[in-house]
Amino acid sequence: MTRKKVKLAYIANDSTRKATFKKRKRGLIKKISELSTLCDVPACALIYSQYESLPDIWPSPSGVQRVIAQFRNMPEMEQGRKMFNQETFLRQRIVKSHEQLKRLRKENREKEVSRVMFQTLTGRPLQGLNMIDLNDLGWLIDQNVKELGEKIKSKREELLAQSKREELLAQRNEVTMAAPNAAASPARAGDHGMDLNMQQPAMENTMQRPPWFSDVMTPQEPMGSGAAGGDEVLPFGDQNHPAFWHNSPFFH
Repeated sequence: MTRKKVKLAYIANDSTRKATFKKRKRGLIKKISELSTLCDVPACALIYSQYESLPDIWPSPSGVQRVIAQFRNMPEMEQGRKMFNQETFLRQRIVKSHEQLKRLRKENREKEVSRVMFQTLTGRPLQGLNMIDLNDLGWLIDQNVKELGEKIKSKREELLAQSKREELLAQRNEVTMAAPNAAASPARAGDHGMDLNMQQPAMENTMQRPPWFSDVMTPQEPMGSGAAGGDEVLPFGDQNHPAFWHNSPFFH
């Protein structure tokens, strides 16, 4: 349950005023003590009233004298920079109340003109409006059109940025898909290079072989062999064409 806001005005009833004084005095001293303890700042309180012959002092007479001496040692400009009296406090409250009233009047006027604007959209004529009302209505319409234009512009920029992000993501995906193919091509080239390297020693061996080896491996005449001192014909030759083994250097 929220506490009821107290009206800041003089309390006419004596008993009520006295009870309020005692209650608020205890609360004020408690707050000063909490402020001094929590924030480690020097503070004191001197409270005079018509209900007591001696003033209420906090925290002690020596503590009050110490705080007052520290205050008097400050320059005069610093002493009065944040000083408040009853008149200054009331003036600040009045200025604040005027600003709040001005703000509320502006809000109420905008709501009233907005209601008229929406009524005109339903077909209600503008009869009965003076020049001030028409000027306010025109200003409000211009403000709404301006806000709509800014929202449309912001939405377009957002869609354009999203489109660019999607395009960039698509390009990255294409590069990612093309990377394995590019990696496979050098591998195939390396395989061909290995085949060429394997073929190169074979070619070198062929070039280093003697001529008779080629003649033996690729004879120009049908191969055959005749039996020594016999008429038997082998399937590799006949008597008129002796076998290639007799022409080989190994038999000479």
